[in-house]
Amino acid sequence: MSELKVNNSILKKIIAIVLGFGPGIFAIGYTIGTGSVTSMIVAGSTYGMQLLWVLLLSCLFSGVLMFAYGNYALITGETALYGFKKHIKGGKLLAILIIIGISFGQWNSLMGILGISANMLYEIFAMNFQGLVNYKYETVLVIAIVILVVFYGVLLVGKYTFFEKILVIFVTFMALSFFVSLFFVSPLPSDVVMGLIPSIPDVPGGKMMVAAFVGTTMAAATFLSRPLFVKGKGWNIKHLQQQKKDAITAAILVFVISAVIMAVACGALYHQGNPVTQVLDMANTLEPVAGSLAVGIFFFGTLSAGLSSIFPCLLIAPLLIADYQSGVLDTNSKQFRIITFIACLVALIVPVFGANPIEMQILSQVFNVFVLPIVILGIILMVNNKKVMKGYKTSVFVNVGLFASLLFACIISYNGVIALFEYF
Repeated sequence: MSELKVNNSILKKIIAIVLGFGPGIFAIGYTIGTGSVTSMIVAGSTYGMQLLWVLLLSCLFSGVLMFAYGNYALITGETALYGFKKHIKGGKLLAILIIIGISFGQWNSLMGILGISANMLYEIFAMNFQGLVNYKYETVLVIAIVILVVFYGVLLVGKYTFFEKILVIFVTFMALSFFVSLFFVSPLPSDVVMGLIPSIPDVPGGKMMVAAFVGTTMAAATFLSRPLFVKGKGWNIKHLQQQKKDAITAAILVFVISAVIMAVACGALYHQGNPVTQVLDMANTLEPVAGSLAVGIFFFGTLSAGLSSIFPCLLIAPLLIADYQSGVLDTNSKQFRIITFIACLVALIVPVFGANPIEMQILSQVFNVFVLPIVILGIILMVNNKKVMKGYKTSVFVNVGLFASLLFACIISYNGVIALFEYF
């Protein structure tokens, strides 16, 4: 009886820790969605662990940027775009360009996310109902519509805390699924060590994969939305240490979970010469190596990743516009409902036209890198303005991290331009 009580208390503590996670959960939801999972699986199955160094740098800089944006919000009481518009010369134009750039990238990503999630659910249904095989297009489209109707309905009635709890559940399931999968298949230790040495795959699509990696793990939307989520959490200047821990934890978790996904794909697929190009490839090539149980767990994790990303992607445009206008997001406003409805219609493009969602997903991640340099430059100007920061001085360490992330973002953006020219 005492053992049962101990187990229950441990379980309650774990649940309390998970539910106590702060705005960083949205960073994980934005970052490790189907886009990230797809990029990690494709990279792991095609190049092994060669791009692990890109992931490490992206997550390191992401942590610095989340911390900087969060601190700015707590010290000034303002959100990012509103601050850009108010304090930077030409900031109004800068903010509008950021809204357009990020919304375009996230809505493109949303198409791929919905396409992959609907395709995965179709594969699960088709295994149990053979009659659906002849109606793949129709079934995928219906599933996509049902997903959007449910999520749109939740958006209309939910508040910040409600969205946060749903994301916590999806992200927890996702992380556990991928960690369990790692026990079935794991890469060679030498592959992991070699992956930390900077190199770009000298093959067609190598440059695009590097850009996609940064676009999904160092997403501008993650940093820009952080002030709104920090305010939504009810944090103020007294929570600076808590905000710092939250940013560090989020960055570490993004790296660990993403690296695990890449490692699973590398261990199961890379050495067998089975690169992933279609949604079903993820299951067909994993099953002979890991068995049907591992496939089920991996599928469940990928589906959780997709569903955890749909929320933030639907929220991004109204979030940024609210940020620009006043810094306050009103989920009951007419503006919020109209913009999220338009986002739902955009999301249906891939299922309606029957496009390859994996290819669309990787392309959308590449587009995300182009707005990144100006998002970083904006926060550098803000956190080093003593008047705006009310006397708080940004440390040398944070500034070095910010300038290094700006240089990294510029290099990756240039790389992304070359990749797109090669693709088209």
